[in-house]
Amino acid sequence: MLVILGMVTFLDRINISVAGSSIMKDLDLSPSQWGWVQSAFILSYGLLQIPMGALGDRFGHRKILAAIVLWWSAFTAFTGMAGGLASLLVIRFMFGIGEAGSSPCSTGVISRWFEKNEVGKAQGYVWAASRMGGALTPFVVIPVMMWAGWRTAFYLLGVLGVVWALVWYWYYRDTPSAVLQKGEGSAPQKVSITWGKLVGAPQFWLLCGMYFFYAFGSWFFFSWFPTFMELGRGFDKAEQTYVVAVPFVMSMIGNITGGYLTDRLTRRYGLKTGRKALGSASLAVSAVCMFLAAFIPGKMAVFLFLSLCFGIFDLMLPSAWALCIDLGKQHAGTLSGAMNTAGNIGGFCCGILFGELVQQSGNYNLPLYLIAVMLIISALLFAFINPEKKIV
Repeated sequence: MLVILGMVTFLDRINISVAGSSIMKDLDLSPSQWGWVQSAFILSYGLLQIPMGALGDRFGHRKILAAIVLWWSAFTAFTGMAGGLASLLVIRFMFGIGEAGSSPCSTGVISRWFEKNEVGKAQGYVWAASRMGGALTPFVVIPVMMWAGWRTAFYLLGVLGVVWALVWYWYYRDTPSAVLQKGEGSAPQKVSITWGKLVGAPQFWLLCGMYFFYAFGSWFFFSWFPTFMELGRGFDKAEQTYVVAVPFVMSMIGNITGGYLTDRLTRRYGLKTGRKALGSASLAVSAVCMFLAAFIPGKMAVFLFLSLCFGIFDLMLPSAWALCIDLGKQHAGTLSGAMNTAGNIGGFCCGILFGELVQQSGNYNLPLYLIAVMLIISALLFAFINPEKKIV
């Protein structure tokens, strides 16, 4: 169910990026305005990470996940009704409120149902599924757009989440004891967080800082990437299917591989090597790929280096989310929500700055240099995190 949710989450999220140039043309939006549309979602998505993660930890993920998936599925469909910049900004902001709970609540589920030496692998599969959703998006959205227009694509995708939420509520139980009692009996244990201890720990700020700079890069692929490849490097709509899909497939492979590697290295060499050595190395190498994508001209060169970049830096993603379980224990949902909030602030900044840099310079390559620097900073911060020193 979490794997399917990962796919649905990114199908609903990436569809607006794949349809970006058509929406910009239809609603007469400039690159700067489109940057604000992208960031309206990221803003609410980031702001609500901590509250949604805390809600799941406290009241159980059965009800919370079902409710938030229904919410964002409704606003996925409403996106197809947008008539201009103002309505699109409001709809995408409301859409982000629902999606904010997906990752922290999934992490909370994993922390309750998986053994310690399996959490990295579990995170790897869930995040790989999200990338698979991103890879499938152009194959779903572009044919529907060509057949019935971009609005219809949003209506159809909204239905998927509704089906998932109904099945989840019927199937899932918050605790193993509830399953043993055939769905009756024990309620989820209510967990309250010690906020002073959390925010007073240097580890907390290192984790959030690392994810801020990583997400500045990753959100390029979730927001501007299809538009960049079309308007910045000359790929046409027909080419967009593989141009968008292949980097997401690379990311999917990176997540699965990273999940297995972090658990295997942790068992063999300890948490420091299994988590932070893998994370730092992946981010550093991906920064080089991002720089080369900006520096070397041509269509196929940028396609190659950006595909490698996405796959390599997502080797670290299962490690980062497993860190939330290592450091937060039963507060994993709340801690992962805080980490993802920092990441989405980075994504918000990326969406705005990318659009402004392109608007002012007319150069789509310039923002890629900035992203490369951000990934280097993330690699350095990751190296200072100590996964053996619990926050709570």
